[in-house]
Amino acid sequence: MKQETPAPPAPDVVFRTEGVTKVYDTGEVKVFALDGVDLELHRGEMTVLLGPSGSGKSTLLNIMGGLDHVTSGRVFFDDIELTQMNDRALTRFRRDYVGFIFQFYNLVASLSARENVALVTDISPNPMRPEEALEIVGLGHRMDHFPAEMSGGEQQRVAIARAIAKRPEVLLCDEPTGALDSKTGVQVLEALDRINREFGTTTAVITHAAAIRKMAHRVIRFQDGKISSVEVNETRLQPSQIEW
Repeated sequence: MKQETPAPPAPDVVFRTEGVTKVYDTGEVKVFALDGVDLELHRGEMTVLLGPSGSGKSTLLNIMGGLDHVTSGRVFFDDIELTQMNDRALTRFRRDYVGFIFQFYNLVASLSARENVALVTDISPNPMRPEEALEIVGLGHRMDHFPAEMSGGEQQRVAIARAIAKRPEVLLCDEPTGALDSKTGVQVLEALDRINREFGTTTAVITHAAAIRKMAHRVIRFQDGKISSVEVNETRLQPSQIEW
């Protein structure tokens, strides 16, 4: 009797979108930033979102993070429907569950690295100490320095420390290496990779640098407001092995 191979376990879905559309109406023309997107992000996974400018990546990330609203469709975080939340509830959702990292670091120039991270830990329900977050990204020796005394890569790692210090379930990263050279960018990717591996933080990274896809579990490509393909990396590269 032929033995059946058991089906692989279903992935644990953190984010799910159903038919998400985002339309910007300028009065004369309607621009579809997203056009019926169905997407899943899996718990503990690192996912890279690729696509040209204007393909909808950042719009989707902002909607999943509660920074923007859909025109139509539904978005779920675990079993919570974000598209049913008002702005106050979305603010609580962002505070408690999501860490954001952008291309520009948005640090307060008059505060030290430690103080910049403390801006988040002071309002979070279960934060780690700022010093611990900075150690994780390799900046324990720079925590009392100010942004002007740091390189771009160091400032971005402070921004990562600030994002992870509240112990978010999800990290949403929009071009985190976009303002950095490849050598410095690798240091930032190493910090993100470590957080994903050691803490199991679900991580989504938007990038124009196609080579970065090689460190992801899955690669989701966007084109004209739609998902054009989804790839699974059977073998992943370490950030130090990536050049772009």
